[in-house]
Amino acid sequence: MEIFFQNIFNALQWGSFYALIALGYTLVYGVLLLINFAHGDIFMVGAYIAFFVATFLLGSYGVIDPGTFTGPVIVALAIPATMILTSLVGVALERIAYRPLREKGAHRLYVVITALMCGLLLENGNLALLGASRKRFPDLLEKTVFSLGGISVTNLKILVIAAAIGVFLLLHFIVTRTKIGMAMRAISYDKFAIPLMGIPINNVIVFTFILGSGFAGLAGFLFVMSYPVLDPYMGAIIGWKAFIAAVVGGIGDIRGAFLGGFLLAFVEIGVVAVFPSTLRDLLAFSVLLLILWWKPTGMFGMPQTTKI
Repeated sequence: MEIFFQNIFNALQWGSFYALIALGYTLVYGVLLLINFAHGDIFMVGAYIAFFVATFLLGSYGVIDPGTFTGPVIVALAIPATMILTSLVGVALERIAYRPLREKGAHRLYVVITALMCGLLLENGNLALLGASRKRFPDLLEKTVFSLGGISVTNLKILVIAAAIGVFLLLHFIVTRTKIGMAMRAISYDKFAIPLMGIPINNVIVFTFILGSGFAGLAGFLFVMSYPVLDPYMGAIIGWKAFIAAVVGGIGDIRGAFLGGFLLAFVEIGVVAVFPSTLRDLLAFSVLLLILWWKPTGMFGMPQTTKI
């Protein structure tokens, strides 16, 4: 039983990473019907931004003296800085790559191809600027291990899970209880009628990219705090997995993206606990494929009709 509950906490941590990234996928798709395949690389950019922000704060030319301020204070300053800078990267992609195609009425297929190209540009641009050598993220928090009846849980693992739940609740409030959230939902229904109602559609889209990219930056920060090794291709696999989790949960629905991330993590950890780790992805994605075979729209997705 101890191993069982230990695996549950491990799955909750990995599911938090998947969920934070999947929320960005589903936000953009819900508003623009665009699969932003560069989102996983925005997660990678957020991790590198977190690295440079942390090293700046801790460095000899930093604004914080580590002997005076504690690790939690540094984390509290570094997280919003990372989210803001990462959101600027997402907004830049929308303004430079996606908006010109949208204004010219390009087919969604060309926008998806552009998103793939943007992801490759971020990966190889990082490789060209910073090199292929991996970087180690500095230790900002002293690890504290809590033992509960033979189950070990670290303070960082609790922070990751709490952050994912808090982001989901905040996003759910924004989408369902605010005017900007109402505008986001309205654009997903009819983006052609919204400008006629006086709603600035470009501003709403920019806000969507700010939210999605900011959450990816938060995921990158928490990920490198938990696994402190950075490389330019770290966002590729986890980004694809988060996208699959969003599809299984029902892409376009934030509840589906959130629960889909945890579902994927639980399936992966469950497979590793029973079978060899080499079968993790094979069996995990086979299970998810069966779920899509049973319900092609995902757990919370609804079939959509197109008016002609």
